[in-house]
Amino acid sequence: MTYRASFALQEAVYAALTGSAALATLVGGRIYDAAPHADAADAAAGVFVTLGDERVSDWSAQGLSGAIHDFEITVHGSDEGFAAAKVAAEAVSAAVLGPLPALSLGRIATADFRGARARRERTGGRAIELRFRFRIEA
Repeated sequence: MTYRASFALQEAVYAALTGSAALATLVGGRIYDAAPHADAADAAAGVFVTLGDERVSDWSAQGLSGAIHDFEITVHGSDEGFAAAKVAAEAVSAAVLGPLPALSLGRIATADFRGARARRERTGGRAIELRFRFRIEA
């Protein structure tokens, strides 16, 4: 297997996040592929979500072809506490681990939560990095 299903997975994850009513209530449309510039109005206040790093490895065996995609999503909060970011992180998890839209290439065999890290940012805000693992069959 190759990296070919990576964009298809990103499309499906993004569609699940933007289609979540619970997440929309918390972040509106503030779901990004890259964080907004520090000067942007979107970066100044509230909570927003960014799609993060991805690591892909082969998962082919006994005639099956596939790949494992370890995918990160980060919830950013401008508040000094973690409460708002944690509530949004729960909504992200529910959206990503619920039924994702069909991939344009390949099929998701499994989707699992792998862990999270909540941290204070130097700017005074908070960030929660969520890690998910997707096994994709070609």
